[in-house]
Amino acid sequence: MQLGDGRESSNVEDRRGGGGFGGRGIAVGGGLGSVVLVVLALLFGVDPGVILSGGDPAPARTETQGGGAPPADDAGSRFVRRVLAETEDVWNPVFQQMNRRYQEPRLVLFSGAVQSACGMAQAAVGPFYCPGDQRVYIDLDFLAQMQRQLGAPGDFAAAYVIAHEVGHHVQNQLGVLGRVQELRGRASEAEGNALQVRVELQADCLAGMWARRAQDARQILEDGDIEEGLNAAAAVGDDRLQRRARGQVQPDSFTHGSSEQRVRWFRTGLQSGQLEACDTFRPARP
Repeated sequence: MQLGDGRESSNVEDRRGGGGFGGRGIAVGGGLGSVVLVVLALLFGVDPGVILSGGDPAPARTETQGGGAPPADDAGSRFVRRVLAETEDVWNPVFQQMNRRYQEPRLVLFSGAVQSACGMAQAAVGPFYCPGDQRVYIDLDFLAQMQRQLGAPGDFAAAYVIAHEVGHHVQNQLGVLGRVQELRGRASEAEGNALQVRVELQADCLAGMWARRAQDARQILEDGDIEEGLNAAAAVGDDRLQRRARGQVQPDSFTHGSSEQRVRWFRTGLQSGQLEACDTFRPARP
């Protein structure tokens, strides 16, 4: 990516080195086998109950934590700040065109575990968005490890992860997450999973839309970046992850979509650059 000396977002909270806090939330581990942990770790986002959280959230901790944290201007932090700034520079005018105000999300860098308004999360759940506090949470060390395990390296692959989670924030701003939460409350488990797949595929499409608009405006992409993004989208398909972890695929349990679906919707957003093209909730199969 060609981010150069681009603007760095001020909407980043660096809590690395602070560890976690007490309280109810997401438990990862606690006797889970390594195969299950791999599946949880490799998904972009946590359980649907986190992305579509509702009811009695734990209070968020927002201050920066000390205790051996990396410097605020390290390469990883600066990369995140610049990518987040690029998302802000795309989504602000998109919302302005709709006569709406884009409320920029906060992005929290953490290590090990973190407290969010959706509960306690360990790094093994992967990057996630919490609508309760409108924050994206990312552990950079785990993200790098995840890229190595998946065979999806590259700076644009990492940017895709950030853009996908910001896509959930866009969905939250547009009311999509709230509507889906209501529908899931009346749906069977299989129907709820299918709705969640549509949420995730739309976030993939929104990530592609961001990349297209950022490229048109500021030429941020280099040769090979698109391939990195498509490779990352394919690497986190539910079918590929399930086959890797268990040797078999169970489509009814998908919560993020197949590799083919994730690549197709990311490509749709990338090619169109239009919000209307990212309607994954049409009656037709996503």
